[in-house]
Amino acid sequence: MSDTLLERHAEALRFFGERVRAVKGDQWGAPTPCTEWTVRDLVNHVTGEQLWVPPLITEGRTLEELGDAFSGDVLGGDPVAAWDRASGAAHAAFAASGALERTVQLSFGPAPGAAYCSQLTADCVVHAWDLCRGIGADDRLPDTLVEFSIKEFMPYADALAASGMFAAPVEVAAGADAQTRLLAMAGREA
Repeated sequence: MSDTLLERHAEALRFFGERVRAVKGDQWGAPTPCTEWTVRDLVNHVTGEQLWVPPLITEGRTLEELGDAFSGDVLGGDPVAAWDRASGAAHAAFAASGALERTVQLSFGPAPGAAYCSQLTADCVVHAWDLCRGIGADDRLPDTLVEFSIKEFMPYADALAASGMFAAPVEVAAGADAQTRLLAMAGREA
């Protein structure tokens, strides 16, 4: 399980990173399906999520201790380099011996490192689709990541919108493909 989880995490980070590298200079201010975020805001959000991983997983720190350390602009003048550093450090933290078994303090309480990694992986997948849409790239997600994310979101799909992290689920036709179902769970219309 841990090897598969780490593989999916690395795959999601790679996929998102490829899209970050594809952003053209004039696209950073473009809108995304996350109506309040531009492309830069979206990349900043996902990069910021990765920055939390080392202190929470490796150092055992809490959200309260870190405060607003990763609020605001974490991309600076080189968004690609900021993404590369943050995603590399996050994956290294999760891949460290025993990291997935550690308890991490999240906003909703204590959780196993593996659950935290799973959540961030699925979130990265959905936001990769958002980024594709924002820059006009092919938005077809890898099947392995779609299947992983559906399994991650399914147990708490009804609570996603209530969390404030996603829009309300979208109804889809019977027989909709897996990517369409995943995106609908996260409040996106494919």
